[in-house]
Amino acid sequence: MAVYALTGFSLVSLLSFGYLSWDWMKPSLVADVATDPMEKPLTPTFPRPPHIIFILTDDQGYHDIGYHGSDIQTPTLDRLAAEGVKLENYYIQPICTPSRSQLITGRYQIHTGLQHSIIRPRQPNCLPLDQVTLPQKLQEAGYSTHMVGKWHLGFYKKECLPTRRGFNTFLGSLTGNVDYYTYDNCDGPGVCGYDLHEGEDVAWDQSGKYSTFLYAQRVSKILASHSPKEPIFIYVAFQAVHTPLQSPKEYIYRYRSMGNVARRKYAAMVTCMDEAVKNITWALKKYGYYDNSVIVFSTDNGGQTFSGGSNWPLRGRKGTYWEGGVRGIGFVHSPLIKRKRRTSWALVHITDWYPTLVSLARGNLSNVQGLDGYDVWPAISEGKESPRTEILHNIDPLYNHAKYGSLEDGFGIWNTAVQASIRVGEWKLLTGDPGYSDWIPPQTLTNFPGSWWNLERLTDGLRKSVWLFNITADPYERYDLSEQRPDVVRTLLMRLVHYNRTAIPVRYPAENPRAHPDFNGGAWGPWASEDDGEEWEGGREPLKSRNKKKKKCKICKLRSFFRKLNTRLMSNRI
Repeated sequence: MAVYALTGFSLVSLLSFGYLSWDWMKPSLVADVATDPMEKPLTPTFPRPPHIIFILTDDQGYHDIGYHGSDIQTPTLDRLAAEGVKLENYYIQPICTPSRSQLITGRYQIHTGLQHSIIRPRQPNCLPLDQVTLPQKLQEAGYSTHMVGKWHLGFYKKECLPTRRGFNTFLGSLTGNVDYYTYDNCDGPGVCGYDLHEGEDVAWDQSGKYSTFLYAQRVSKILASHSPKEPIFIYVAFQAVHTPLQSPKEYIYRYRSMGNVARRKYAAMVTCMDEAVKNITWALKKYGYYDNSVIVFSTDNGGQTFSGGSNWPLRGRKGTYWEGGVRGIGFVHSPLIKRKRRTSWALVHITDWYPTLVSLARGNLSNVQGLDGYDVWPAISEGKESPRTEILHNIDPLYNHAKYGSLEDGFGIWNTAVQASIRVGEWKLLTGDPGYSDWIPPQTLTNFPGSWWNLERLTDGLRKSVWLFNITADPYERYDLSEQRPDVVRTLLMRLVHYNRTAIPVRYPAENPRAHPDFNGGAWGPWASEDDGEEWEGGREPLKSRNKKKKKCKICKLRSFFRKLNTRLMSNRI
């Protein structure tokens, strides 16, 4: 195995700094206590259903929180995590839409047809309408439900909008990324539109307000207008810290000593988000919710390393199935937790929040079939053993097939050219092309000129299509054991075969020119009528769009009054 050392930094020197220390992976003395696996989870004994605040951040790297050794200041998150339960064996998905869909449905993406890529702005696609969502189940349990932030689960029809999928109110964006001040989003040259919505209307009047502040203020307003005697669920999906890298100047000034400009702006955005969480927590206390509340914090995928994020010491980045793409930051903070101030090593996946939160709300799960998530509240609150023993990271039949993969390499039962990944117990298997596979140290190390491409690189694996790691013993994925343990490889391949038999066809339709914002007053929004049906062949694209050339849309020359006005505000942002 050929290894290229970092320029100006040897692997030994990194070890001396503790970046490759195993200490952070060791369970604390109060780690999970094994219990009888046949013992059923206890029903929560709270006097009233708890208020639930779920905070999801966008593209925040595994390393980019204070208690993971980051140089970025996150005092609020550090304190909330320290007083609650840190989830250090917590998994998410490598990109935006898959994580959000699995949170909202409690199902793997192979069971919703969203196993390939993300939902793009011009695609006639959204979270399947036959899925009963998490907020809908909470509404059934008597909760008032609210969403603030990024949706990214499709909007081509009004039935796809957050307010039609279980949320009483919504303030946020529908697409994947927008300008933090103007809320403009371009999906290609000349295909630009405004994307900030209040309910089902375009929120032109909110333009110019920094989204992280705007969303935190909206949460405070919701809490102020609601009664703490009635249960409430607020899903706060911050746009931060996704690109574009924008932050108020005063936050950037704190990191002026950082040589890497992208990292400097990114750090400012993380700290700004941390203060927004502080304001939300303060509002919970001010308006009488805190003592009966559960705060869940989660990232949506790994950090994007060339945009300032860091997943060190994990391998890979956003968009990959290496640990740097799928291991998330997660913690739960609540006065209702029985065993607080500890680190949990219970295996938890983002699909688990659906049954966990519905159970906390005393909702009914008996009529929900096919969930892939588990109720992990006993593991979080009491330190019991997690009911989860494996995670299907994904099977994506449309992703570019690995050049050197074959059915023969998969023992005749699995084509290893197909991108897939699964964890069973302590073992993790990857097939196909898992994505960019290097380890990228924090961009602010001494002797680092600030370029993201300065990294440690393994040169083997270029002709491989199968990897096997003991994640418990080797969380950094440095030692591929696929050749030493073919028996384990075969066992995990059989699990992939099992899951693949349950997968539904991929929904990834061709883009529709009717989605252009110019046809919607300059804003992104639903373009198909409620009666517009889509005939799907193999689930891949609408039949009516096949073999047709896309019409080129003319760029709209006129902008609304508010969008013109906002150009003056651009000079005040960074």
